[in-house]
Amino acid sequence: MSFINDLEKDFRQHSNPEMAAPMEAYMKNKFSFLGIKTEMRRALLNKHWKAHKDEVKTNYRAITWELFQMKEREFHQCAIDILTKETKKNYQIDDIVLIEQFLITNSWWDSVDTLAKYVLGNYLLQYPSEIYKTVERFSNSSNMWLNRSALLFQLSYKDKTDFELLQSLCEQHKESKEFFIQKAIGWVLRDYSRYNPIGVKNYVAMAKLKPLSEREALRLLKH
Repeated sequence: MSFINDLEKDFRQHSNPEMAAPMEAYMKNKFSFLGIKTEMRRALLNKHWKAHKDEVKTNYRAITWELFQMKEREFHQCAIDILTKETKKNYQIDDIVLIEQFLITNSWWDSVDTLAKYVLGNYLLQYPSEIYKTVERFSNSSNMWLNRSALLFQLSYKDKTDFELLQSLCEQHKESKEFFIQKAIGWVLRDYSRYNPIGVKNYVAMAKLKPLSEREALRLLKH
């Protein structure tokens, strides 16, 4: 694909090994980086995206998946940027298969959190009939990142939040020893507390959450 070829060539020309090292360290050395800062990465992406607009729009599923399997994290970040924009209000019902593949591939908090909120979350807004089936499968999975995604997909749903569902997910995972699960419970409750502070406060009071989850959930309610 000419878009990917041109993007990769430009990215490698702008690589900066001195910047790559601290980026890799920040991500616990789980991924290789080219050392391209966010602002430049997005500028380069937008340049090639604009130049290959029709190719990207027509083939964005294949393009993003190919980018997401490349070695360096900057390509993964580009894939998520494209996927987020191109799928918005334009999903097909079977896109959940692709979304799940993204969530379980090259998984770390930066990719999973963005995908859960902006891709999975928007997919389930477009197909609300798929919510319970998808969330049940993700929440019962042995894959921790799918569990986290089930907890986080309602971030910024505001008045569309299904609080009963959210509480049931928190109950299911509240004994988890995984940092990323404890943090997710606290984060999504804190986010929802902006719109239903009394509901969140009452739930936390009776839920016996892990200290990290409780602390994060109540952060906005202690002022």
